[in-house]
Amino acid sequence: MNILATPEGIIDTDRPKQGIIDTSTAGFENILLDFSQFCPEGEVENFGKRQKKAGQSNRPLITETPSKLCEIMEPVLSQYKKSGLRTPAAYAPYLRRDTKRADLTPLLYRLTQESLRVCGQAGCGTIIVRPLFSGIDRKEQWKENREYYLSLLPLARENNVRILLENQCQDVNGHLVRGICSDPHEAASWVDWLNAEAGEQRFGFCVDVGICNICGQNMREFVRKLGGRVKAIILRDGDGQKETSLLPFTCTAGNGQPRTDWLGLIRGLREIHFDGQLILDFGDTAAAFSPLLRPWLMRLAKATADYFKWQIGIEDTLKKYSSIVLFGAGNMCRNYMKCYGEKYPPLFTCDNDSRIWGTNFCGLEVKPPDSLKTLPEDCAIFICNIYYREIERQLRDMGIKNNIEFFNDEYMPSFYFDRLERR
Repeated sequence: MNILATPEGIIDTDRPKQGIIDTSTAGFENILLDFSQFCPEGEVENFGKRQKKAGQSNRPLITETPSKLCEIMEPVLSQYKKSGLRTPAAYAPYLRRDTKRADLTPLLYRLTQESLRVCGQAGCGTIIVRPLFSGIDRKEQWKENREYYLSLLPLARENNVRILLENQCQDVNGHLVRGICSDPHEAASWVDWLNAEAGEQRFGFCVDVGICNICGQNMREFVRKLGGRVKAIILRDGDGQKETSLLPFTCTAGNGQPRTDWLGLIRGLREIHFDGQLILDFGDTAAAFSPLLRPWLMRLAKATADYFKWQIGIEDTLKKYSSIVLFGAGNMCRNYMKCYGEKYPPLFTCDNDSRIWGTNFCGLEVKPPDSLKTLPEDCAIFICNIYYREIERQLRDMGIKNNIEFFNDEYMPSFYFDRLERR
């Protein structure tokens, strides 16, 4: 699973070095190759209407010379390479949600063609291409998009790039509602039809969590119905009404309740064994922060992305070890045994409460912490307690050298909701 940062709000294409330094210093190894930075939606929307205004970037308008896309992007691509940032996925140029222009399809086609060529040169194996919608009758959407995506197929093959469709919302008189591929059955059938006509798995799907949130969708079911077609996830938070790109867990409905259904999303991604591109989009949060604070924001963003990767692939962590023991004989241990105890049985569990040493809890013998000193080197300790850092320090101070992991029960398939009480 690759973690990618999006450059929006962080990297200035005219002076990219500082943003790139902040990104790589925070620990990001991959960044999204976002062509919309070099060809903004407003520039596409106004194609043929106006000239560049004073104060805008010195670069030429890509809409007027699509063939110069690679040349214009070269300084940024070079800086990515020098800093060690890889670009495994890209985002093609797109139209504004509220556009009414029906004459921009040829321009989008040329821009996407050039984007595919740049992907080939940059070693980028995946590109997200939004479906066409402007000026297209609902009944004709599949026909128009089928022709559009298949027309990109030769270049995709030539440059060894996989094309991902993406779920969309549409603007109806200022209100965002479900759009093309927001129905998972439609999205799955589009991908399957395109792959069947291509004769290979050249197409996949990118789930934009922000769009699912706006459309009020059950994220677990959305992801499950798409299954292995999902090759990328765009993680971003919002209030469910406006399209924003906020750092996950920062938009709440009050009382600490999230606006986004992270529980359903992570459960769904676990069920389909997701192992694709995990794209963290927090451009609006980054843009709101002072540049002086941005290095610390980037570290928080990286930690947030790592948390998602860990939670989605929690079974991968369990699979790493030939044997495990648990620390904690309470609610979290009980939840572990309910969901994972049969598949990944622990040798025993430990607890600091001497009153329960020697007893049996959920089929496990409860032992004192000192028993961990005799574990074989390849046995890992999974802490089933929210006081993770405190217990980890306790075990290290005891001289225990085994790998220590934290078992978190926030996104398990099911829970015991009756809490154990121990006095």
